[in-house]
Amino acid sequence: MRGWWQELVGLVLPVDCAGCGEVRMLVCGECRKALGGAEAGPVRPRARPPGLPEVYAAVGYQGAVRAVLLAHKERGALPLAGPLGRALAAAVREAVVREAAVREGVRREAARSGPEVVLVPVPSARRQVRARGHDPARRIALAASAELRRGGTAARVAPVLRQRRAVADQSGLGARQRRENLAGALEICGGGARAAAGGALVLVDDLITTGATLAEAARAVREAGLPVTAAAVVAAPAESFEAFEKSAARKSRE
Repeated sequence: MRGWWQELVGLVLPVDCAGCGEVRMLVCGECRKALGGAEAGPVRPRARPPGLPEVYAAVGYQGAVRAVLLAHKERGALPLAGPLGRALAAAVREAVVREAAVREGVRREAARSGPEVVLVPVPSARRQVRARGHDPARRIALAASAELRRGGTAARVAPVLRQRRAVADQSGLGARQRRENLAGALEICGGGARAAAGGALVLVDDLITTGATLAEAARAVREAGLPVTAAAVVAAPAESFEAFEKSAARKSRE
């Protein structure tokens, strides 16, 4: 009940921009541009957890982007899944194209016409879904899938991951504590391996911080016998982009 009512109110009543507060618009032109994903690329946490696949982000987690993500996740501004989904789609495209080009040794142009993309969202804890009235990553993944299809990329969402045990609240935990908190917490649901098979599997979430959640999701997917192409998120800390660039530059010198 809560979810559809929030969505109806958001669509019908005048609202202020979730990013900057400009009146009578869901997302203003400037904030929509900030979420455009033109700079989508690889990111890397400073302390990369074991098993983390290559991760691609659309934008940096700051300013208007941060405000829009929090409004969608914590304040139930459900129509924001649209612009957030478009941002995630940009990160997914970059992930699929780059990874295909690297693994198959083809030019980026050829890699754009690859297999179907299967988006596997990282699930929220059940208590969080109940409190928020929705699962943010799943909702954004559905919007991203629709955006990809509009752009000519075959895509679908396979929400096959689930929590098999409770985990503590992640806020306030460091990188190592998050890894320990999440170890073994996720699994593929019954029949999930078949549902997610047959395409380029991309793990998706709204945000990456330490990478512990995506690393645990990748472990669960691989344990079920499925290959992970990459992970994609709407946003990452700005320093994650910088960390990747510095790491790549260091490797090129070695």
